[in-house]
Parts: sequence; C-alpha cells; structure tokens
Amino acid sequence: MIRVVAGDLARQAVDAVLRPADGALAPVGDTAVRLDAAGGDRLAAERRTTTPLEAGAAVVTGAGELAAGYVLHVVIADERGPGTRDTIRRALVSAWQRAGDWGLTRVAAPLVGVASGQLTVDESVRLLVDTVPRGADGVELTIVVEAAAECDVVDAIVRRVT
Repeated sequence: MIRVVAGDLARQAVDAVLRPADGALAPVGDTAVRLDAAGGDRLAAERRTTTPLEAGAAVVTGAGELAAGYVLHVVIADERGPGTRDTIRRALVSAWQRAGDWGLTRVAAPLVGVASGQLTVDESVRLLVDTVPRGADGVELTIVVEAAAECDVVDAIVRRVT
C-alpha cells in the first residue's frame, strides 16, 4: 500500500523514516536537516560513521527523538558528488532490503533526490513506487510532502504509475 500525506516526516508514527544522506551520513536536503534537528543528540550519535559509505548504500540506525523507531539512511551522494538516478535506485533497493531484515513494514519517505536536484518529482515518485516491496512481505509506504498542493500532484503520479 502506498499513500501520500502532507505533513512533517519527523512526526510520522511508523517503524522507520527514510533519510537522504551522503557517504558520511550527513543530511542531503532540507527534509534530512529537519529530521536531524528533531532527532536530537541521540540521532546525531547514532549516525556517526568512521568509514565513508558509497552512494547506493543504505543503513539502519535508531531514530533518537523522532516518532519513528528507526531511520533508514539512503546514501544518495558521496565524495565523488551527487548520485545518479541508478545510484538512488540502488540506495532505495538497499533500504527496502534492510527494512525487511529488520522487520520494518511501515515506512515514511520524502521525495528522495528532489531537494538535492538529482531527480524531478516524477522521477522520485516512480523510483519509490518501482522499488518498494509489495505483497505479503511488502512495505506500507507513506510518501510525505510538505504542502497539500504537492500532495495532490504526488498522489496523481502514484495513481498513474501503479
């Protein structure tokens, strides 16, 4: 099931939230920055890494003060620069694999890659829809946007591509 809501990603009561990050797990985009602020010191401590990650990876950490229990960090940029559409696809596939490994079935996500200019809204929605597991072992995905007008646009894209 995929639904679209307008709201604050940090306040979504789900198993995990997707957080766009770079290879050092620093935030990529305003949504990730706001998640970090809401997650507080505990989330900051959770996302410390000693070895840089490659774009296309995903890791799970605790969520600090967020409403969700966990954060799925999708690495969409690294020391070589912003990732491509294929790199973001790999990061999402990796995130869904991690979600399955951890039993995280309710996930909220922003429009990954849009804030950083890597993807258009349409491309981001298509990647989220195309990569999310469905069926008995699937993920209940909530795509979170900031404004009601965005919600209508994203919902129309989801309906068109599913």
